[in-house]
Amino acid sequence: MAEITIDNVRKTFGNLEVLHGVSAKADDGEFVVLVGPSGCGKSTLLRMIAGLETISSGTVRIGDRVVNDVTPKDRNVAMVFQNYALYPHMSVAKNMAFPLRFQGVSREEIDRKVKHAAEILGLTPLLDRHPRQLSGGQRQRVAMGRAIVRDPLVFLFDEPLSNLDAKLRVQMRVEIKALHQRLRTTIVYVTHDQIEAMTLADKIVIMRDGIVEQTGRPLEVYDAPVNQFVAGFIGSPAMNFLSARYIRDGKQCARTADGVDLPVNGRADLADNQPVVYGIRPEHLEVSTTGMPVVVSVVEATGSETHIFAKVGNQDFTAIVRERVHVASGDTIYLQPKTDQVYLFDAGSGLRLQTQVC
Repeated sequence: MAEITIDNVRKTFGNLEVLHGVSAKADDGEFVVLVGPSGCGKSTLLRMIAGLETISSGTVRIGDRVVNDVTPKDRNVAMVFQNYALYPHMSVAKNMAFPLRFQGVSREEIDRKVKHAAEILGLTPLLDRHPRQLSGGQRQRVAMGRAIVRDPLVFLFDEPLSNLDAKLRVQMRVEIKALHQRLRTTIVYVTHDQIEAMTLADKIVIMRDGIVEQTGRPLEVYDAPVNQFVAGFIGSPAMNFLSARYIRDGKQCARTADGVDLPVNGRADLADNQPVVYGIRPEHLEVSTTGMPVVVSVVEATGSETHIFAKVGNQDFTAIVRERVHVASGDTIYLQPKTDQVYLFDAGSGLRLQTQVC
């Protein structure tokens, strides 16, 4: 069993508490991504699982064993770091073999495991090279190979792709996903990149300021964010948020301070004229002859999509449409939201408000 259970874990540095009672779980063989902005505590939590940071209170279990006081080498976890941490004077083969040599594994067994990991990662032709002779993606694969040879219960990844260019990040995401599908080992992966989180994870744990905001399957979190922070963090480009007031009588809409009516798909149990935040994702809008009037600021044509950056009154707004629209800066156009994809959030707490379809 390689199940990981984090129960009410707290971490303090002096008088500063950086984790405030975090609880989360990774089932056996599950790919769990800890995601959130810089400083939210996700890397600290990962290092606590690895045993590289002490736990102020709460428990961390790997399988049925509480590992709070277990040394890192006895936890049977393997960690892949952001900066690869390769020995420059060693060949690829020796870098991959190093943890096994440290454990006193026989030469024959080391050779077998290194060759096996190299085959999995496409490193066989590179075994005699040194790190300086490798690309960034190849170095990251060597770091992953060094973890694989240990046959750990758990793989821990600490922002492993942040030093790579955009094209390599996409390639390495595919390789890491394929590796997990092949090995079926439990993985806990830290990133601030929500695209990585959405594409890699079986389960996402979204953190902010040392707490867990929401846990769930990627599309569950995308479709049903619990609050405005999660809604804005998951999805690229980010969800649009417009300050408005809920109009209960007559039109059943949200209305901005500039008098723009924003359609909703039902009735909310809210007071008339109650302040709300109106949320709609850029991809859930269509150019129309009616709807929300927006003034275009910038248009970006990517080929497959058109990105329209605009203003609704004095509030910024973004739309992504599949068709090629011919508009220019300063034009006024109309955007029609898909009302079943509209979210209302409480203006004070940021919590998502439930609506009932009419």
